[in-house]
Amino acid sequence: MSYEAPGRVEPLTDQLADAWNAVIAEAYKGRRKLHSRFFSLEPTELNGPEVVSVTWPADPLEPTFCTDGESVRSLCDLGDRGRHALHNEYCEYAVAYGFDDRGRRRPRRVQFTTELAEYWLVLATLDPDRLLAAVADVLGEEPSWPELYGVANPHRLGEGERRLRFAATMAGHGEHACLKDAEVPLHPTGRLNRENAIFMTHPINGLDDLLYIVLFGARPVIVREPGGGHRPARRDEIFAKQQRLACRHADPAAAMSAHRAVLDGKALSFANPLGVYLHPFNTELLQVGEQPIPAAWIRWSRGEEGMHQRLVFGPGDEEDVFLDEVEVLLGQERQRLTGGYQLLRLLEVGPRLAVGATEPPSEEELKETEPGASIECRKTCVCAAVSELEAERRAAADAPSQAASGA
Repeated sequence: MSYEAPGRVEPLTDQLADAWNAVIAEAYKGRRKLHSRFFSLEPTELNGPEVVSVTWPADPLEPTFCTDGESVRSLCDLGDRGRHALHNEYCEYAVAYGFDDRGRRRPRRVQFTTELAEYWLVLATLDPDRLLAAVADVLGEEPSWPELYGVANPHRLGEGERRLRFAATMAGHGEHACLKDAEVPLHPTGRLNRENAIFMTHPINGLDDLLYIVLFGARPVIVREPGGGHRPARRDEIFAKQQRLACRHADPAAAMSAHRAVLDGKALSFANPLGVYLHPFNTELLQVGEQPIPAAWIRWSRGEEGMHQRLVFGPGDEEDVFLDEVEVLLGQERQRLTGGYQLLRLLEVGPRLAVGATEPPSEEELKETEPGASIECRKTCVCAAVSELEAERRAAADAPSQAASGA
């Protein structure tokens, strides 16, 4: 196995390549209960593989079952709090603000990222200088060591300590047991990757979850017919014991793509390089001053063509225009752009899979499930978290008016 850097953003030294591939192998090993001949971690082992993109909408689906569309938009645009709570479709964003000539704070640009935290942890652990260059490439300016590691000089630390320091400052623990045991917090403590979307930090947007959902789908799950024979299991039947996963865009899209391939006599792997990639959106749905969006406002990066992991949308600081002057065309309706969520709804993301021919599943390999399952996403546990976040948002919105009335 020899996966290159996600998106081939840079050539890797032998040490970095070995470390990145070891991280992938360890994540795969942790899902051993789902291993089968229908999935290989080595794409070159497949028979005549074809590379296909599996995509899904980038906007969070879960909260839409719990509240109205306007509230979902407001919650997703709630800065790093909304990001950490809701941006769980393998795409996260941060809004950069500026001040107009009247002193009003207004949205200027939106940064979107699909980069995996695990890759950045490899860089941070083994090569601080390369990490510094990567962050400078993303931000357009060089950060300080304390902004990245919380210390003045990470070169004086051992590799294990560098990893912990970077995780605490920039990534959070990502539900990795070793980081949790070391008391790394859930979310990053530093401002750099909270105010900017440098790479993903939501715990669900991790490498192990990406592996899990493809492996979960790469099983020949069927339902026996009353009169004999069988049929492919439907989505709700496959997710009957993992209902919350069915209530997202990402998990059903990845799992069902793998499931269809396996039943069709295919074997799967992640295509090299392994990563989650952004797909171009319909810019004709966006206008400013009833004119098309300038091409210079759409800046793709962090990956080769077709494997971009970063998008920055919006005018430069030298331009006398702000994002809230952009209109989104939705049918006959025109909406003013208020943040990142409306753009997120135009984007699709996903990994690239290698698909090759294999023997169709034998009768012994078929996995039966019960027919007729029906999942009601409003009844999953996510709505309690959405209600809590909505209460926080309303309390924050009420605070200025209460202060004004008290004055």
